[in-house]
Amino acid sequence: MYPKIKDVYVDKGYILVVNFENGVQKKYDFNRNFDNPVFRDLKNEYLFKQVKVDTGGYGISWNDDLDLSENELWKNGVTCN
Repeated sequence: MYPKIKDVYVDKGYILVVNFENGVQKKYDFNRNFDNPVFRDLKNEYLFKQVKVDTGGYGISWNDDLDLSENELWKNGVTCN
């Protein structure tokens, strides 16, 4: 089981900074996902900056079709603190 997400914001470029409820902060480089056609719309910086934490902290999303789970962000994010 992975910790829930407390909040998320966009750093420069397509880097997400994710704060987890256990106090750990991780940076997640979203660029790796642009090879997947599902995520190509997120190259629009305005849309990308609309990221929000899903109810319950189990992931993040931009709309009903674009999301990432907390386990993806936890496993592939780089710890900041």
